[in-house]
Amino acid sequence: MPAIDVKPAAAPKPRRRTRRLGALGLLGIAILAGWLLVALIGPWLLSGDAIGAAQVFAPASSAHWLGTDYLGRDMLARIVLGARYTVGVALLSTVLACGTGILLAMFAAASGGWIDAVLSRALDTLTSVPSKMLALLMVAAFGASVPVLVTTAAVIYVPGAYRIARALAVNIYAMDYVAVACARGEGRLYLMVREILPNIVGPMLVDLGLRFVYVVLLLASMSFLGLGVQPPAADWGTLVRENIGVLADGGVAVIAPALAIASLTIAVNLAIDSLAGRRGRAR
Repeated sequence: MPAIDVKPAAAPKPRRRTRRLGALGLLGIAILAGWLLVALIGPWLLSGDAIGAAQVFAPASSAHWLGTDYLGRDMLARIVLGARYTVGVALLSTVLACGTGILLAMFAAASGGWIDAVLSRALDTLTSVPSKMLALLMVAAFGASVPVLVTTAAVIYVPGAYRIARALAVNIYAMDYVAVACARGEGRLYLMVREILPNIVGPMLVDLGLRFVYVVLLLASMSFLGLGVQPPAADWGTLVRENIGVLADGGVAVIAPALAIASLTIAVNLAIDSLAGRRGRAR
């Protein structure tokens, strides 16, 4: 009887898990991308007629979709121009704060000893100062210019980014593969860049999004107090302050920039929640 060759059954291929963002996450990313696009190219698309003066506190119409402000300027154009400062200053401050915090945290975790202790205690001392009070002191001392606002927001939120990044970096530094790298004689810079940084990028991106929201609200509150971006430039907080005195007559001029701030912060939160949930499901 001839022998029958029986081929082993092929092992089933593991199903590749698809990672999809939810509807709310896609909505948040779309709104966030829209505001970034407005901040980048929106001012170039405005005509001189859109910025020029018209009737004071004119209602929304086909000529002025969001009405006009206390000087008769088109509110839609003002919001588009203000996006450069609200989105741009907040994004630059957040990247500077998180970048500095991550760099200091990795250096502290890789060094240990007195370097870690000194950095941690110094930044804890900075954390004990209320953020609004520190911002007021910085603006009172150096003036309310855009570089001062960027530096102030970055200094305020460096300690929070440092504490989270350090907690992650210390746990990574205790792993076996880091001990092997140390046994090979790798230097501190190698450990920071090749071993620690790639393993804390994901959580720190989520933290960056949260700090972006905090910075937007801080800058909006500073502008509402008259200590933010100074005229003739204006961010969304300044637009609210300029028109709030006549809320009953020109409500759109106050509500429109307030809704812009709310939509930006909500969009970032939706995107962050979706990304964080997706990572958890993947694990």
